[in-house]
Amino acid sequence: MTGRVFLVGAGPGDPRLLTVRAAELIASADFIAIDALVSKEIAALIPNRAEIVYVGKRAGAHTLPQEKINKLLIDQARNGKRVVRLKGGDPFVFGRGGEEAEEIVAAGVLVEIVPGISSAIAGPAYAGIPVTHRDYATSLTLVTGHESDDSAGIKWPALAQLDGTIVFMMGFANLPVIVQKLTEHGVSKDRAVAVISNATRPDQRTVSGTLATIEALVGKAKLATPAIIVVGDVVRLHDVINWFETKPLFGKRVVVTRAREQASRLVELLVDSGANVLQFPTIEVTPPESYDSLDRVIDGKYDLVVFTSTNGVKNYFLRLIEKGKDARSLAGTQVAAVGESTAAELRARGIAPDLVPEKFISTALLPLLSENQRGLRTAVIRAAEGSDELIAELRRRGGEVDLGVAYKTRAVDENVEELRSMIDSIDVVTFTSGSTVDNFFGPLTPAERKRVFDRALIASIGPVTTEAIHRYGRAPDVQASTASVDSLHDAVVRVSSRA
Repeated sequence: MTGRVFLVGAGPGDPRLLTVRAAELIASADFIAIDALVSKEIAALIPNRAEIVYVGKRAGAHTLPQEKINKLLIDQARNGKRVVRLKGGDPFVFGRGGEEAEEIVAAGVLVEIVPGISSAIAGPAYAGIPVTHRDYATSLTLVTGHESDDSAGIKWPALAQLDGTIVFMMGFANLPVIVQKLTEHGVSKDRAVAVISNATRPDQRTVSGTLATIEALVGKAKLATPAIIVVGDVVRLHDVINWFETKPLFGKRVVVTRAREQASRLVELLVDSGANVLQFPTIEVTPPESYDSLDRVIDGKYDLVVFTSTNGVKNYFLRLIEKGKDARSLAGTQVAAVGESTAAELRARGIAPDLVPEKFISTALLPLLSENQRGLRTAVIRAAEGSDELIAELRRRGGEVDLGVAYKTRAVDENVEELRSMIDSIDVVTFTSGSTVDNFFGPLTPAERKRVFDRALIASIGPVTTEAIHRYGRAPDVQASTASVDSLHDAVVRVSSRA
């Protein structure tokens, strides 16, 4: 079996800027040598079956010398592995990808280069700075901010003569030298400069000034690495186009407590609004102890089938398909959905629910149902831990009611110390069910709960969740107008914007 090495650019940090080809290779790799500048969100995409070796490099701290990295890649490929060398940005833009490719080819190993979006372009773009502009700059020069001993060196006199944009990469520590050399060789001290820290990430920060002021401004701001330096008149457009750092939740650290398998939509909405999302799922969804009750419902005939959650819909249809059936099993049956998200999940499967109560609570269906349930058969699809109030009331009205347990939830055994370490840095906590509330606050002491309440905005998806929050001695700051993650997101944005 012949292996191959893929030199893959992971982009500047935002996982949504990963190329399709890069994502494919990460998902299929046997062995991944990962760079220091690859964001943790992208690293999280690596499958568990892949072997990972950290070969990160920071200024003054190299995990492995370059020659050993080259040998590692070659040896793994010769062993038949599909090898991905995952590098921040683009492998051929100051990433030593060219050197690695030369060595790999010389060793007779197949290599493929997968370009990535360079922070030299993406960083300024996310700061609202176009690196070229007809009115300000018609050229772009990329410069390494630190030089290897055997490099040709920066031609400062020539660089100072350029009227276009100059982007210095990996030069944050050398900012004083860069300012000194440019001004020494004739660049005006009034030339605009920006330093962009953690470009494209939720904690991106941009400081802009001039060659005369930038060092003091950066020192005051205490920017973190990695950072790029942009010199040129295009920097003046930062205040005009600054689209990323002005998003409504930019800079807010938002905790999502929902189960990971359910959280993607909420996470996507929050990230799109600029939030730094911390996923701390307090529950996970698992199959029920037995499918007997669900199978009886699937095989039975009912006048009404009630779905109380999106998980109920998903797991009902999964089981339906496993039993060789499809949505036609619900033909002639009235269908009710508790919550707009549950209704949307049904519509996605071609089922338009007949009944959707305004409140995200199963008993909110009762006013929509007949007081006389005699002769009517109802099935309720829900979690094992759900409330029996709806079932009990329908039976009191004379109806025949069967429960179909489609799934169960259980508390995630997360590291409580990790939760405690986050308390003083979070701005918003979102709750989507009573169980997420209990499993988040339950492990904390009363003093720790108070710290959360004192610092963070508490957001609830609906009345049942709000009731659970009340049990811990506090009303939520905001409740979604309808029981959906879209509405929850909108409520968080609305209240955060006023803060």
